[in-house]
Amino acid sequence: MRTLIVEADGGSRGNPGIAAGGAVVIDESTGEVLAEVGVFVGVATNNVAEYSGLLAGLTRARQIDAEAPIHVRMDSKLVVEQMSGRWKIKHPDMRELALEAQSVIAGSTVTFEWIAREFNSRADAVANRSMDRRASFG
Repeated sequence: MRTLIVEADGGSRGNPGIAAGGAVVIDESTGEVLAEVGVFVGVATNNVAEYSGLLAGLTRARQIDAEAPIHVRMDSKLVVEQMSGRWKIKHPDMRELALEAQSVIAGSTVTFEWIAREFNSRADAVANRSMDRRASFG
């Protein structure tokens, strides 16, 4: 069984400001990029954009292979810790997005890993493309 890697990111120009999330889905064994997904959020905080990128990546990964384990890599310590269950989710918008993400991955094997920002450039580029276009894609 193959494992899918989801690299996810989000950003806002201002906080809150124009915001988008981005995700890249990768086949772990080959390194092949299977999908890029940008999700334009509108005006939101950076953290909401981060969750939006995560949700988009998880949803696309499930569409690609509903049975594959997923390994999520993000440079948002907040999202990684909250989705791993180690930190509480206090903000209502983030709580709603986290619940959506949890419903997408219910019954699946999913792991979360924090990575330094410089190792998340693909997802960052997708989020920025979505902000530039002011549109979702992928």
